[in-house]
Amino acid sequence: MKITEKRAGENARIYANRMILDNIVNLELPPGVGLSENELSVQLKLSRTPVREALIEMGRIGMVEIIPKKGSFVTRIDYDFIEEARFMRMSLENSVMDLACREGISAGALSKLEENLERQKKVAQPLEDVALMDLDNAFHRLLFDSVNKGRVYAVLQSQMVHFDRLRNLSLRTLKVKAGITVNDHENILYALKKRDCELAEMVMTRHLTRHQVEKKDLCALYPDYFL
Repeated sequence: MKITEKRAGENARIYANRMILDNIVNLELPPGVGLSENELSVQLKLSRTPVREALIEMGRIGMVEIIPKKGSFVTRIDYDFIEEARFMRMSLENSVMDLACREGISAGALSKLEENLERQKKVAQPLEDVALMDLDNAFHRLLFDSVNKGRVYAVLQSQMVHFDRLRNLSLRTLKVKAGITVNDHENILYALKKRDCELAEMVMTRHLTRHQVEKKDLCALYPDYFL
């Protein structure tokens, strides 16, 4: 596991939730691996109670399977969950793009998107996968912010954990993925600048459905990671 310090205002339960979820999403705790309350408590320097509560919460959102008398295990990646998340995300992001193209966005918002894209290029080659994922997420958050829909993005992001795990696996495994991601974002920004609603929907839809093309390769490389 990768452990970071508690954030200001975090209690033990929230900290345990964040650390366990981050490590599952970032594949430090890979699909199928067993989770020990005792070991996690030692690693996180917490009592067993907040760790147990965190595992129960991870079970509630489908990231951990708790099997009586056997233990707790990181769930395998379920494409049904991913497709639901993709459906929600694509519906909302295409709506954001349509709104941005029809009404336009401020010069300041456009500048932030351009700056983010330049930073993406710098960490894509050679690949800094964690940095690129963070910038990728920030790019999409900026799109929502540009049309005053930041709270919608916050709700959406909370539902993306299953999709994000797949995105991390794809980025770290497929050599061309980083370049494709950056190129997709360039096309999204181009459509936004042109205020071309039809092009915007096309490039965003292609961007958010690439995982369907990658599915066969990832399942072949990591058969134990998937249901």
